[in-house]
Amino acid sequence: MPLKLNFNPQVKTALDNGEAVVALESTLITHGFPSPDNIEIARKIEDTVRAEGAVPATIAVLGGQITVGLTTEQLEYLGTAKNARKCSRRDLPIVVARREDGATTVAGTMIVAHWAGISVFGTGGIGGVHRGHAHDESADLMELSRTPVTVVCAGAKAILDLPLTMEVLETRGVPVIGYQTDELPAFYSRHSGLPVDVRVDTPQEAVDIIHARQELTLSGGLLVTVPVPAANEWPAAEAQVIIDQALADAETEGISGKAVTPYLLERVSQLSGKRSKKANIALLLNNARVAAQIALALASNKRVFPT
Repeated sequence: MPLKLNFNPQVKTALDNGEAVVALESTLITHGFPSPDNIEIARKIEDTVRAEGAVPATIAVLGGQITVGLTTEQLEYLGTAKNARKCSRRDLPIVVARREDGATTVAGTMIVAHWAGISVFGTGGIGGVHRGHAHDESADLMELSRTPVTVVCAGAKAILDLPLTMEVLETRGVPVIGYQTDELPAFYSRHSGLPVDVRVDTPQEAVDIIHARQELTLSGGLLVTVPVPAANEWPAAEAQVIIDQALADAETEGISGKAVTPYLLERVSQLSGKRSKKANIALLLNNARVAAQIALALASNKRVFPT
């Protein structure tokens, strides 16, 4: 474990005692929602984890310090920070060396969670392969193939190429597990038409697969995909019309590189009349709930494996 981890005392105590801890990312605070919604939503996610009996650990870099479990004050600070860098694997040494603020992506959060000894991570959606740009692939996919953390999400973000993303996950050896579903959720929608590798219906079934991966000493993580609650679903056919318009707008405005995803998410929210935002918040809270339940089952079924 790196020397530069700064633990929230509650998180450290929980880890030392073998209690259930759920890692949470911080880019949704800095780049996902505008202020003050970002702080309110982050608090609700943490409260959802607590309500299930687990300890939330929101991860970020503050002044160059990799921090595992933000305090209330730190969360509020990050929610108003102007120049926080999105931190994936490549960015962590930069923000640490330059003593900057950074918000961890899915990949960045996985790395720090593994260093900290946290096995379960709840988020909204992972990155993937961009539509029309087969070589533009999120670092999240590579991280899933190399870092042994279980990521609970609603699939890949709907603005991405979901079939190609699934192909890359297969090539990288990442098991895609459907939680109470036989098909990959399409983020805002419960259905994509793409089959998952296996379905589980309880947290214990997910834990059995986590344990089997550990016993087999396989590298890489697991992806547990959870459909958005039915009451908050934005059907794929309706969402697709808006997504196509947002993609065309990005092309017209010359948006490229890492600016594409934030632009598309914001544009989809504008064009949808906030319907996408409602679904996004609902799935974030639902994923946090399921992640906490899996973390609890994992903590109560603790097994020792050879190093």
